[in-house]
Amino acid sequence: MATKTCAAPNCGKETTSNLKCPICLKQGLNQYFCNSNCFRGSFSRHKAIHKKEGIETYDPYPEYDYRGTLRPVFPLTPRREVPDSIAKPDYAKNGEPTSELKNDRTNKIKVLSGEEIAKMREVCKLGREVLDAAGAMVRPGVTTEEIDRVVHEESIKRGGYPSPLNYFNYPKSVCTSVNEVICHGIPDARPLQDGDIVNIDVSLYKDGFHADLNETYYVGDKAKSNPDTVRLVETTREALDLAIAAVKPGIPVREFGNIIEEHANKNNVSVVRTYCGHGVNNLFHCQPEIPHYAKNKAIGTCKPGICFTIEPMLNLGTYRDVLWPDGWTSTTADGKFSAQFEHTLLVTEDGVEVLTARTAASPGGPVPRI
Repeated sequence: MATKTCAAPNCGKETTSNLKCPICLKQGLNQYFCNSNCFRGSFSRHKAIHKKEGIETYDPYPEYDYRGTLRPVFPLTPRREVPDSIAKPDYAKNGEPTSELKNDRTNKIKVLSGEEIAKMREVCKLGREVLDAAGAMVRPGVTTEEIDRVVHEESIKRGGYPSPLNYFNYPKSVCTSVNEVICHGIPDARPLQDGDIVNIDVSLYKDGFHADLNETYYVGDKAKSNPDTVRLVETTREALDLAIAAVKPGIPVREFGNIIEEHANKNNVSVVRTYCGHGVNNLFHCQPEIPHYAKNKAIGTCKPGICFTIEPMLNLGTYRDVLWPDGWTSTTADGKFSAQFEHTLLVTEDGVEVLTARTAASPGGPVPRI
């Protein structure tokens, strides 16, 4: 029997069951569930993909205390499929990254061999290509759902698996974080607007290794003419560059937070504490953890052959964050804008190699401060 993926948002397991959602069937969608318990237990979240009669789009959480002006725009598109020919990480089958969870108990930092480094270089090159394809789409009127589609298709085209898909049951192939969203925004039907900023966080899995990178893009000329928006975005970009410049063998990973927060303070923006950079290799997330705030207690020292990300998230207002009811979307507690940039880095014998570096053709890039 053909294997399908369970459509329950809190399941994501492979199944041979033919149990379908009747509402999806009426709307021309084939959505399968492991069993009736899976269907009933997840229906309140699964129905996000159902169109409502007489209503084109809607806010799924009308009673939620949003902190800014952004609202989710449903219905979402169904989970995108990945061909059987594409090699997949373990969590693609059931939403649980078993290998990561086992590794977390060891607290070891992996040193890559020459062959493994070559694979990291290749997947990071491809990850950059996918992010550039997504970044080139950014303009007023484009929805983040459309960006998700392009990221998914470009990943498949390169023989890769979009790493976020089904990671702890995440429903999409990319994270798109707009305005006050700090990270993990779920692509939806809201068109980008002139004056927005949007972070596109691309991760790609191929040949057993993950690439991880993101950038924040200005949407339209209005965003580039807002002094506070430009100060936030460019400070975040610069903070990442300053931290990367300090990477070399022997440097404690806790030092990067001191560099980032010092630059943030000089520019009157705050540093998010809840989320951090991380090791990345054959595992999507692993040791070492890389906090971005000063005086942190992170454990680990840079050694040649280790790979990790630095990905500072800076806010115009408070550093504190809140979580939307979807369990993923993290926003600023005061509704003010947030920006983020990320690279995957390889520690070398005498410094660092930015595996996900921009190219001369990469869209976006810095703009002059106002």
